[in-house]
Amino acid sequence: MIWVYGLRKNGAVIVKLPKRFDKMPFPSILQSSIEMNIEKARFNMIEQQIRPWNVLNQEVLDMLIVVKREDYFPAEQKSLAFFDTELPLPDGSKAMTPKLEARILQELVLKKQENVLLIGAGTGYLAALLAYSARHVTVLESSKVLHALATANLQRNHVSNVDVVLADAFSDKNTGSYDAIVIAGGLEQLPEHLQQQLNVGGRLLAFVGQLPALTAKLLTRTSASAVGTQNLFETVVEPAAGAKPVSHFSL
Repeated sequence: MIWVYGLRKNGAVIVKLPKRFDKMPFPSILQSSIEMNIEKARFNMIEQQIRPWNVLNQEVLDMLIVVKREDYFPAEQKSLAFFDTELPLPDGSKAMTPKLEARILQELVLKKQENVLLIGAGTGYLAALLAYSARHVTVLESSKVLHALATANLQRNHVSNVDVVLADAFSDKNTGSYDAIVIAGGLEQLPEHLQQQLNVGGRLLAFVGQLPALTAKLLTRTSASAVGTQNLFETVVEPAAGAKPVSHFSL
């Protein structure tokens, strides 16, 4: 911990520093203190939020240290990036909580040769986490605002194996096959065409149900004609933008 203290003399503040810092420029000391506080906040996020939520895979926990969450939020939200809360996004939606992002990574168990489809860009942070473990990530985002935000954040952080595409993420005209698919938002019903885009051995993670009771489901394609489903946990997430509503009307 760096302590900076001062005495007021003739209306001015005289800053006195411990001897080991007296040769260091004052701005550097402040920057070091800020960095220490950020790393402490990151440590607390992992130890107090994420581990208690049964995220125990050490590779995932290490990834959260390497891929800096605060780098994907504006200056006024950086100090909040480690909180267990859904931070507001510029299009009016909300970002996922850190523990939910970590749980997604743990459940998917991505491999370096795998290709991933992410529906919903957010700030680009979840895409960056997925890209750290996979060969390539394709992101489909229907909001122009979030498309621009995620693209800028990923470019600034030199993440080169992600493509953010402005598109109707739930159109059945989308093509491609993937080893993993993540839908970063709540759905009433999972579209069949997304399941068809899974390679054999591929996994699809989605949040399905009616708010507020959403169930995180992990679907695994076991053969060309069979898909297994596992219910993981219940949670609350933002509705997926662009998802087609399910009609509840019947005669």
